[in-house]
Amino acid sequence: MHTTSLTEADGGPGYEPTSKNLYEAFLDSVAKRGDHVALISEEEGVSLTWNELDTRVKAIAGGLNALGVKRGDTVSMLLNNRSEFIPTDLAAVSLGAIPFSIYQTSSPEQIEYVLSDSEANVVIVEPDFLPNLLKARENLPHAEHIVVMGGDGGTSTYDELLELDPDFDPAPIAAEVGLEDPLTLIYTSGTTGPPKGVTLTHGNLMRMNASVMEGVIKMPDDPEAKVISWLPAAHIAERGANYYTPVIRGYQIHICPDPRRIIEFLPKVRPTWFFAVPRIWEKLKAGLEGNFAGLPDEQRQQAQAAVAAGIQKVRLEQAGEEVPEELAAGVALADEKLFSGLRHSLGLDEFIAVSVSAAPIPVEVLEFFHAIGIPLGELWGMSETCGVITINPPDAIKIGTVGPPVPGCEVRLLEDGELICRSAFVMPEYRNAPEKTNEAIIDGWLHTGDIGIIDEDGYVSIVDRKKELIINAAGKNMSPANIEAHVKAASPLVNQCVAIGDGRPYNVALVVLDPDYAPVWASKNGLEGVSLDELAENELVLSALSEAVDVANAKLARVEQIKKYKVIPGEWLPGGDELTPTMKLKRKPISEKYQQQIEDLYAK
Repeated sequence: MHTTSLTEADGGPGYEPTSKNLYEAFLDSVAKRGDHVALISEEEGVSLTWNELDTRVKAIAGGLNALGVKRGDTVSMLLNNRSEFIPTDLAAVSLGAIPFSIYQTSSPEQIEYVLSDSEANVVIVEPDFLPNLLKARENLPHAEHIVVMGGDGGTSTYDELLELDPDFDPAPIAAEVGLEDPLTLIYTSGTTGPPKGVTLTHGNLMRMNASVMEGVIKMPDDPEAKVISWLPAAHIAERGANYYTPVIRGYQIHICPDPRRIIEFLPKVRPTWFFAVPRIWEKLKAGLEGNFAGLPDEQRQQAQAAVAAGIQKVRLEQAGEEVPEELAAGVALADEKLFSGLRHSLGLDEFIAVSVSAAPIPVEVLEFFHAIGIPLGELWGMSETCGVITINPPDAIKIGTVGPPVPGCEVRLLEDGELICRSAFVMPEYRNAPEKTNEAIIDGWLHTGDIGIIDEDGYVSIVDRKKELIINAAGKNMSPANIEAHVKAASPLVNQCVAIGDGRPYNVALVVLDPDYAPVWASKNGLEGVSLDELAENELVLSALSEAVDVANAKLARVEQIKKYKVIPGEWLPGGDELTPTMKLKRKPISEKYQQQIEDLYAK
């Protein structure tokens, strides 16, 4: 095999959209799909056809118009995943306004910051989040209209909004909105300071979507194609994969009201395209392996041997080597007897493509899913690129890479290894931050902050965030994400791992137990009913974790290895002190919060 690498890669010409804005694309889907189901929220008892969704959008647009919302205004939403979100967002879009979402976990101070920066004078909120919003509003005189969904306490209720002008038609206003008009704001999750407001245009979205869906994934034109809306709507991945794409393409949208329940929803919906963050795939893998462990000895050994054979076949295929006939036949039989049933039980037996992104994922997780017939492909992107820069084509996945640039996207490596990108998907600006915009976009190239490699086929691999690399006391550069991925892959007991070693003589780690798997493991090891906090100090657990760290260290260079670690009790939740709402590690706050534990690991 060749080992040469490239310094740049080009996805070729992009695909041009057939609609000039999102609302026009929605109307095309309405015309095409009509009485087919558009939106389902079983728990709310809601099922809307495309025609009914169109009627709902017009009524909401009438209400927003009556409140004075006009082209270029911002409209904020502080909502869980629910049936009203998509029609409300579309209604604002139809007026040429700029709707955006606030993370549900936001503090009053964070809400105040994004509402002040966006200058939103209409906020649509659920009762659960109203106290934080009202506290934030004390310093925001421009936040004039507080519309409460399913309750009161604001300036009006959502039901009152719907009755203001239910027969309104926004089409003449929407006709004036073009590809260069702003579509939404994505407030970055703020791992290194206050969030930046990424301005995305209709053109960013429409060109990205056409290039990805038509040029790479090649989803069918099928009214029965399904996606699940389950991530926070403030996250570009949720907006892109589970809202914008189905609206543009005319796919069914199924609402999962709580991200923690996504694994329960998969077999209910059986999505055609499913995107999830690495933690979900890690949990699915741990769940299946836990099921294997509970089988009688002979069945357990057969299942584990089948997966091992599947992984062996995957590795040979990835290396471009021939798969022996006997191995291929054995895996085909395992697929018929075991893997097909696993895919059905997961709800991943009707997909066209499944994708993962937002954080590093261990190669072992990818190999496992490929082995059982779920070819999971990584993609890479940022809020600043409308979500996608590179993606693995479903029929040409290279495990360990995030794929080649999508059509309409170019990437280059700078001398220090940073990846830069040029594309029509790249944002025009950070809102109210020209200096930060000029720092990020230089001569038309977006500086991503990610360190990467481009192989001979133009496939990109991400090493780590430039600002997060560990440079130890001897000056050695290391990727904490790579070290952490190996530890997490070594044991499903590990939910979070943070590698630390910047300016230090060796690396240490903070480890957090998995709140779902640890109790199951505990009950199988005579520790039933022991709390998560107690398990963090239990000798049996610590012994199992030591074995996992040894397994991870065996795959790492000596300088990268974890010399000591500390188990942190409790659970780290998205939007808390340690994790952003998109489950990225807040490395600096973690270092500050657990400074004493870290210093103890380095004490003689």
